[in-house]
Amino acid sequence: MEFAELIKTPRVDNVVLHRPFYPAVEGTLCLTGHHLILSSRQDNTEELWLLHSNIDAIDKRFVGPLGTIIIKCKDFRIIQLDIPGMEECLNIASSIEALSTLDSITLMYPFFYRPMFEVIEDGWHSFLPEQEFELYSSATSEWRLSYVNKEFSVCLSYPPIVIVPKSIDDEALRKVATFRHGGRFPVLSYYHKKNGMVIMRSGQPLTGTNGRRCKEDEKLINATLRAGKRGYIIDTRSLNVAQQARAKGGGFEQEAHYPQWRRIHKSIERYHILQESLIKLVEACNDQTHNMDRWLGKLEASNWLTHIKEILTTACLAAQCIDREGASILIHGTEGTDSTLQVTSLAQIILEPRSRTIRGFEALIEREWLQAGHPFQQRCAQSAYCNSKQKWESPVFLLFLDCVWQILRQFPCSFEFNENFLIMLFEHTYASQFGTFLGNNESERCKLKLQQKTMSLWSWVNRPSELSKFTNPLFEANNLVIWPSVAPQSLQLWEGIFLRWNRSSKYLDEAYEEMVNIIDYNKELQAKVNILRRQLAELETEDGIQESP
Repeated sequence: MEFAELIKTPRVDNVVLHRPFYPAVEGTLCLTGHHLILSSRQDNTEELWLLHSNIDAIDKRFVGPLGTIIIKCKDFRIIQLDIPGMEECLNIASSIEALSTLDSITLMYPFFYRPMFEVIEDGWHSFLPEQEFELYSSATSEWRLSYVNKEFSVCLSYPPIVIVPKSIDDEALRKVATFRHGGRFPVLSYYHKKNGMVIMRSGQPLTGTNGRRCKEDEKLINATLRAGKRGYIIDTRSLNVAQQARAKGGGFEQEAHYPQWRRIHKSIERYHILQESLIKLVEACNDQTHNMDRWLGKLEASNWLTHIKEILTTACLAAQCIDREGASILIHGTEGTDSTLQVTSLAQIILEPRSRTIRGFEALIEREWLQAGHPFQQRCAQSAYCNSKQKWESPVFLLFLDCVWQILRQFPCSFEFNENFLIMLFEHTYASQFGTFLGNNESERCKLKLQQKTMSLWSWVNRPSELSKFTNPLFEANNLVIWPSVAPQSLQLWEGIFLRWNRSSKYLDEAYEEMVNIIDYNKELQAKVNILRRQLAELETEDGIQESP
């Protein structure tokens, strides 16, 4: 298919653009295969380049011969185009709708994008499972790399290489895979070097109504326990939902077969409930007519902060089991690709200082989200404005980023990255020139040949010129476990995401710049103090030599 077939009117003059924080500007609107571009001859006006894949929905209005298109973006921005001529307006609108809903992944922009920057590091090879395993192998010899899923023959949503207990062979893993939802047998998520405890994750066991069991599964998870120790299974579903799953062939671990494990149910919502929550929240944030009661009522009705609290509470419980109870844990919900990954990731941010650095956090996203099979293509297909909702769309990853921001806000000196880093990741999951978040799992990415045909996001982010934008000037390495408060009073609306197009951040940006200047000046003064101290020490040494007989 040629993009030209979808573009009925490639160019229109005298279009007026209205967008947040900029004065209205008149210019020429151009449509390409992947971008909507508005350029103006006026001096000092910034061009608009908008990826079609960032467009969530459009509305049309007509007043006489003038047509207006309201473009609602997946990053929650709203843009208005005033187009002279009804026919041109209709043609532009239908072209945008067609170009923003392309079915084929291979027609998306990452397959056509060619970087204008020098590629210093190939991001596709920055966080390989073998490299991550090396970090653990220095501390323990009880785990091994398994290539049982090399051809994705055991589990479509797992990577080719996983970390499993050394005492469990590949044949046993194949048997366990038939007992776990989607073939997602328990694998290592995190090893706590302080005490040797581990976080494992998997899909639900397929016990069904007959109480089916799998001795290989029991042996696998028992292999993670120390002698005389108990473990915890954290199920991210309510007990009622887990029991209902048995009627559909799913279920949970029976106490009789897993006597050394205590099961805890912590309900975390998923799918359309989260999507509806996001829609209500964005609608509330965009309505400027609220009085205080109405605003607070709508914020509460969205339940967004309630979902944040549920996820953070479960992550803190997981971290407590590991660090304070000295117990290993297995985490799963139904599939093990959504709420499970939210909890395993956040627990690591609480427990592991490396996860709070830029590269450590990138490795966490690779390991616990991309390689672990979170279906980004499905979950991030639409955002808060689209009317044709599918059941699999859900802001799971955005909720995770929001939880990270809540912890960052409570521990502003413990993270190497800043809020802009999290916002950038949110934007690229929904629309990007990079191939990192395309596809739903490693199997799909392999078939699409993303490593050969697209550029990795990390290749761009990890260049020094970009890293400086995402580095937290307050960062001081903190090797301790950090315990965030999950009290309702401690959780706040993430204004940097949800209110950034509704009110200017000019004064906050100015304050941030001033803070950076003060920190830099303080470093200069500290350097001068160190020089003076050295000079003083040298003078005292010389005086001592001269005074000695």
